[in-house]
Amino acid sequence: MRIFAMDTSGPVAGVALYEDGVLTHEIVASHGLTHSQTIMPMADDALSAAGIRPGDVDLFAAVAGPGSFTGVRIGVCTVKALAHAAQKPCLGLDALEVLAMGASGFPGTVCPILDARRGQVYCAAFDASQMGKRPVRLLPDRAVALEEFLETLPGEGQLLFLGDGLKAHMPAVERILGRRALRAPAHMACIRPGAACVLAGLLKDEAVNYLELQPIYLRASQAERERLAKEERERNGGN
Repeated sequence: MRIFAMDTSGPVAGVALYEDGVLTHEIVASHGLTHSQTIMPMADDALSAAGIRPGDVDLFAAVAGPGSFTGVRIGVCTVKALAHAAQKPCLGLDALEVLAMGASGFPGTVCPILDARRGQVYCAAFDASQMGKRPVRLLPDRAVALEEFLETLPGEGQLLFLGDGLKAHMPAVERILGRRALRAPAHMACIRPGAACVLAGLLKDEAVNYLELQPIYLRASQAERERLAKEERERNGGN
């Protein structure tokens, strides 16, 4: 089975190709350019290097969030377009679970955190100790204050933190949890499209038609929050 995966959900963008258990191509970039500028050239490079066209792919996967609202939309819409053009199924993957998949084999608790801004993190917890298997979810995806998330983690064992929330929040994690908290090394700290491919292979039976692929949002976008606040003010007579 040939799987193509794409991630634009956060500051790092990437694509990967995976065929019959072998990762044949992976491109990851974090250089400040917008994902709308970089992701299609990445996709074209991967397919060209493999000597294939979209129609030769069996399953398309997108990291569908949580993450940047704009970034998530770019990836989901692009994968939907590719799947539609190729008439192939697609799959939306949870960004936090993909991060945990990238830490497969870690013997403690994997704690992905993504910077949700407004003093919050997108977070979850997984047991990823079984090498190559789907991570076992210990805590659901949430958008909460970091301290609230840390209070829900297991009271014993090592905790591996990874994700784009490390830069802003790891000092506080280390202050609160001490030596139990481990920072993932750079090659594990971001979402890897190769890990998305492997997870997609494990979840291939959950693939859907491109029309059913949807983003994963844990809270309303800023634009949506502002619209709701405006409507609330109008209902209250503008006060």
